[in-house]
Amino acid sequence: MTSREPYLSIVRGDATPEETAALVAALAARAAARAARPAAPEPSPGNWRNPAHRLRLGLPHGPGAWRGAFFPGG
Repeated sequence: MTSREPYLSIVRGDATPEETAALVAALAARAAARAARPAAPEPSPGNWRNPAHRLRLGLPHGPGAWRGAFFPGG
């Protein structure tokens, strides 16, 4: 069996076993929270390349037509 390098090592300072345990517990809690979080949905590509958006629709007629022409959906 080969010896493996430690996963976590203290590079500077003199950490007590309690401080090292607190650090490991905090890192484990963060990893568990990240794993429990649902994955973000993939964004849809959108419809901006649809060539139908280049077509001009006819202007509305009748009362309030100016509002429909300049404020679509309003």
